[in-house]
Amino acid sequence: MAEAHTKHHDYHLVDPSPWPFVGSLSAFIMAVGAVSWLHHLYAAAPLVFGLGTLGVLYTFIGWWRDVIREAEHGGFHTRVVQISHRYGMILFIASEVMFFVAWFWAYFNTALFPGDAHEIARVAATGGVWPPKGIETFDPWHLPLLNTLILLTSGTTVTWAHHALLENDRQGVKWGLILTVCLGLIFTCVQAFEYSHATFGFSGNIYGATFFMATGFHGAHVIIGTIFLIVCLVRVLNGHFTPTQHLGFEFAAWYWHFVDVVWLFLFACIYVWGHGATVAAGH
Repeated sequence: MAEAHTKHHDYHLVDPSPWPFVGSLSAFIMAVGAVSWLHHLYAAAPLVFGLGTLGVLYTFIGWWRDVIREAEHGGFHTRVVQISHRYGMILFIASEVMFFVAWFWAYFNTALFPGDAHEIARVAATGGVWPPKGIETFDPWHLPLLNTLILLTSGTTVTWAHHALLENDRQGVKWGLILTVCLGLIFTCVQAFEYSHATFGFSGNIYGATFFMATGFHGAHVIIGTIFLIVCLVRVLNGHFTPTQHLGFEFAAWYWHFVDVVWLFLFACIYVWGHGATVAAGH
């Protein structure tokens, strides 16, 4: 009987898990609560949203804990399994790229043709110029440039940590991750400070809507990536990862570099080019 259950392949046949069901149910509750809260349907909507959010966070913790156990203690993540994981992460990042393509599309669709005579509503919303009249854009060479330098520096520190891990330099990994996390937190604080000084809001104008959706969505990814790196730091402190077995860390580094590259496009297109259009228009 023992021989009948012996594993003769490199694949990981996962055990039945409650997390897909728990996660989908929690996400549904969170979405219902969010929609109800936004439309003021009932007083308990914030509570429903909060319960759903807690369920999603609980799912994350439980599911990732199981994956870590499979990798660190179960030995299930063979080379074949790791290839599948890499394909999955690549597809995930590709889907994230398409999200940002949508925000850039929305921005340039209006910015490049603000005075299109065939779009009466667009002309009314922009005044025929971009940025719309009355919009005071951010100077790209102040806080946005500072944040660019911060994020690019964080890309170098996470690369340092990765190379240190490949050389089994545990102290280098630890300090590289600590610096990256600190830089990510500083970036988020500077972004929040910048938002607090914006002269335009999210609603009421097309510029504010596209600006905050693009930069805010990126800011959410910075926060998620920072959490990702904090988890990796905790795992490093607990002795996890080896030079040949560190998929979780590698994926965190991929994600962080993706966030870096997206910010360069945001800085060049929305901050620099947008501000240049303002100057050219004499705003």
